[in-house]
Amino acid sequence: MRAADEHFYVVKFQNNPQHLRILANELLATRLGELIGLPVPVPAVIEVGEWLICNTAELSVQMGGQTLKCKPGLQFGSRYVADPFTAQIFDYLPEALLTAERVRNLDAFAGMLALDKWTCNVNGRQAAFWRRPRERKYTAAFIDQGYCFNAGEWTFPDSPLRGVYPRNPVYEGIRDWESFEPWLSRIEQMDAERIGAAAEEVPKEWYGNDWDAMEKLVEALVARRGRVRELITSFRDSSRQPFPAWKD
Repeated sequence: MRAADEHFYVVKFQNNPQHLRILANELLATRLGELIGLPVPVPAVIEVGEWLICNTAELSVQMGGQTLKCKPGLQFGSRYVADPFTAQIFDYLPEALLTAERVRNLDAFAGMLALDKWTCNVNGRQAAFWRRPRERKYTAAFIDQGYCFNAGEWTFPDSPLRGVYPRNPVYEGIRDWESFEPWLSRIEQMDAERIGAAAEEVPKEWYGNDWDAMEKLVEALVARRGRVRELITSFRDSSRQPFPAWKD
């Protein structure tokens, strides 16, 4: 959708078939990604009125064999990673292009892994790749944070292979803990107040006005800052062997 600021957004509605809290997850996890300097889309709270929904057939949700109109009100918007009229945007690149020579910020996959482990993303990591005309290199942007915090559960069932990108080439340059910097240290040193401030940006209707649940989520994130290395180590030592260049 194109918003009043003239930018284009992928918009998730409150009555999406995944869970209401998906919107809260998107905004909070994306804000945390911004705070540690990761290439994530610009997030926004977008108001979509009833008139537009009633007069736009496409603003509907297929659920259980029924077609339901999108719910009006405040929705989550993820700004397009590049202007769709002036850049090429892809959600897939062949493995031959997943190199530092073709993706200018390939090292950021290490930082995103740290964020996904911190927030317990239970989905596979998704990324978009874009480039402008006549550019040889792509830029990666990390999209879709909806399944952080275990989707609508707001629990942390950690597992080595959760929240990781499905193809190993993006991790082949990781050699040691320095490869995760500066993102990992920024997570470990983030003030609890900054995490709480990010949570306060989330509209209360996106989590059923249950501020106690949000407070517990923030407390869990504060406590988990010191566990990120442990969780990355579990992935490193898994049968997938994602870091072939790792040096003890």
